[in-house]
Amino acid sequence: MPNIIKIFSGNAHQQMAQEISDELKLPLSVAEVKKFSDGEIFVEIGENVRGADVFVVQPTCTPVNDNLMELVIMVDALRRASARRITAVVPYYGYARQDRKVRARVPISAKVVAEMFMAVGVRRVLCMDLHAGQIQGFFNIPVDHLYAAPVMLNHIRAEFDDVIMVSPDAGGVERTRAFAKRLNVGLAIIDKRRDKPNECQAMHVIGDVEGKTAILLDDMVDTAGTLCNGAATLMEHGAKEVHACCSHPVLSGPAVDRLNSSVIKSLVVTNSIPLTGDALNCEKIKVLSVSRLLAEAIDRIHNEDSVSSLFV
Repeated sequence: MPNIIKIFSGNAHQQMAQEISDELKLPLSVAEVKKFSDGEIFVEIGENVRGADVFVVQPTCTPVNDNLMELVIMVDALRRASARRITAVVPYYGYARQDRKVRARVPISAKVVAEMFMAVGVRRVLCMDLHAGQIQGFFNIPVDHLYAAPVMLNHIRAEFDDVIMVSPDAGGVERTRAFAKRLNVGLAIIDKRRDKPNECQAMHVIGDVEGKTAILLDDMVDTAGTLCNGAATLMEHGAKEVHACCSHPVLSGPAVDRLNSSVIKSLVVTNSIPLTGDALNCEKIKVLSVSRLLAEAIDRIHNEDSVSSLFV
């Protein structure tokens, strides 16, 4: 089975795994992933993988620890079944925000997750829009870092006019500048002060947004405090309307309620994380699929072709 490709999925996002398999014109491989009554995870691979090039699709979204354990246990099962190479396809990388020591006596959890992947036998990682690109350096194995930008840019071009791209904080300026350059539009930055985790206070806008369609761009939306405060600040500075684009719809806690009551007209996200609960019925949220992009990257990895050329 020297050139056989197999796609497996945990329970985190089976719909995406199926879409990727459909794009590759392959059946989704069989694995039983379940819990015992005490919460322990059990995995059994349901077909021969000896010598195969295996891809495990499993974003480590909520419930983060369950999905993370499913992934590492499944990888261990595949390695013990003699898979030739195991690639973890992790569109959303959990713990990515804990990528450095912000004060004394705290962990670098993103590094811990990387060590877990490598310890159980992951030999390549495929991810998308990491919170910080430097996380790739936590791995001693190849990491293919994809961007949702092509999908997002096509949507912005088709839906909006007289646009200005807005970074919700200083940390997102590089990402937002890249979008503004490709769209040939202006750039603005919101000066944001954060007092404690998941809470922020937007202060003022650097740049002229008056009369423009402002599009806030971020890698993820968690509690939506940053986006909603930023949108209100943009409207106060004369923006015509405000939309938001984020790759990863974490949408925890009061996020959906905040979105519904905010001045944000629409929130465009990708399907890197499956929507759940109230988010499924939120009319402001529009989901763009990146399954084709992931499928193309998987095909290129399997055939030893360039992945970076996807974004040239």
